[in-house]
Parts: sequence; structure tokens; C-alpha cells
Amino acid sequence: MPTTLPQSNLPGLELIHRGKVRDVYALDDQRLLMVATDRLSAFDVVLPNPIPGKGEMLTQISNFWFGKTAHLIPNHLLDVPLADVLPPGIDLKLYEKRAVVTRRLKPVPVEAIARGYIIGSGWKDYQKTGTVCGIALPAGLQQAQQLPEPIFTPSTKAAVGDHDENVSFDVMVDKVGRELADKVRDATLAIYRWAAAYAAERGIILADTKFEFGTDADGKLYVMDEMLTPDSTRYWPADSYQVGISPPSYDKQFVRDWLEAQGWDKTPPGPVIPDEVIARTAAKYAEALERLAGIKLS
Repeated sequence: MPTTLPQSNLPGLELIHRGKVRDVYALDDQRLLMVATDRLSAFDVVLPNPIPGKGEMLTQISNFWFGKTAHLIPNHLLDVPLADVLPPGIDLKLYEKRAVVTRRLKPVPVEAIARGYIIGSGWKDYQKTGTVCGIALPAGLQQAQQLPEPIFTPSTKAAVGDHDENVSFDVMVDKVGRELADKVRDATLAIYRWAAAYAAERGIILADTKFEFGTDADGKLYVMDEMLTPDSTRYWPADSYQVGISPPSYDKQFVRDWLEAQGWDKTPPGPVIPDEVIARTAAKYAEALERLAGIKLS
């Protein structure tokens, strides 16, 4: 059965970052240990109760996609046995499916988002301005409609408790430089197109997703953190998709919809999520893992 880990505790290792979901430890000046916990965030707020096994599912699906897309861009994973780096006395079973050893990279300070369909914050921006991140879109689009071509729409990377903000490509260029911005955009769209085609063959629409990138000391670009997980991606079952509504999904949209109905102002602390919502969300993550990666949970 999946383990439950709301927060990691690895004595003897330096905790350098505790994010919305992942805890990151320094192993040395070249390597990190990244742990995906079962914390659940929505609207950039970490919610009070976790989803048991969520970190295991996120790590397994990320590792699957990192492997599948390595021909497009290198990723941060290192082939180092977890047992070799965990502190003495730590239960390997608690971490073996949720922790990975990675390269220690310099993060690119933007969220790299690819959108193939108009939904979420992009839909809200489009309704107001007819654009998303400064990109003019055709008039008359409906919610969840497929775009003529996938678009790259960067956003700021918010700290825990803050909200990401959509920005134009020009703002990204000002922040990181033209050469790096071009590389991130091109890699984002290449991965999206490849993964969307792969998912479509399995009856799943990849509506949009976000990536994080980092560079090494030589400036080489890697995709890192997580990849095409239900936390960072909108997955829709193709057989129930229709334009004009927010489609059923394999991601945490189920939680978002429940939260929207509560009248919550989207500031910490978030409301306690009912057990039924937790269970149904976990089931959606598990189904996505099985349909996309062929990995079935016990």
C-alpha cells in the first residue's frame, strides 16, 4: 500500500528548500535529494490535510516522463541508489518511491507553461482581454477549446503562499535573457507536443502543463523538479471532453472546483478537505498513473 508522508525528516542532511510539495536536501555541491511529500496545494496555498501516497504517484509519473522525453532534452535525474544517500536509520520503504537523487542546478526563475487548450487562468485572461500573456488569440473561443497551435505562456515563480502571475515572453526575456528564454520556450513546446501526442494515443487530452528548468555550470539546460504530473498538468479523459465547460480531469481540478464552491478567499490557511474529496482525488491521480505509465498501485 502507498506510504503517507506529509513532511520529510532526514537528520544529518541539510534541508535547503521546503516547497509546496517537495522537500529538497543538499547531498554535496553537485547533488540534491528531492522528496515528494503528500502535501496538497491549490491556488498556491498548501492545504491542511495530505493525500496519502500522492508523493509516490507524482515521483513515479515524473520519472516515467523524464525517461520518455530524454531524447528531447536532458533532465536532472542521476542514477544513484537511494539507499546510498539516506541517513542511517531511515526507513527506505517510506522514501524509495517518492525520493530521487538529482543534479544540483541553477533554477531558471520562471514557470514554463505550454497551453494547447484555453482553460484556467488563461481562459480568465482571454475573457478579459482576448489575449494570454500578450499573445492575441482568435475571437469567439469557448472554454476548454483547443487552440490553433500550442502557445508558450510563462509565469513568475511564487513563494509558498503567494500566487504565480502570468507574464509576457518579453518580460521573461528581460528577466533571463533572449538566448535562455528562447531555449526554454522551444523545449517547453517540444515536450508538450510530444507528450500530448503520446497521451492522445491513450485516450487522454493533455490540455496544459508547466515545467521548471535549470542550468549547470556550463549553461546547459535541463528540465527538473517534476514533469507532466497531475499536480502540474491538466489531463482530460478524451471520451468525456466537451467544449464550453471545465471538463472532468485527472488532476487536482476536482479539489479546485470543491474549493471554489466554498467561498474561500484563496489565502492561507486553506480549508480542511473532506475525506471523500481526498479519496476521489487520489483515485484520479492513480488512474492517470496507470493509463499513462502503465503503473498500477497496490
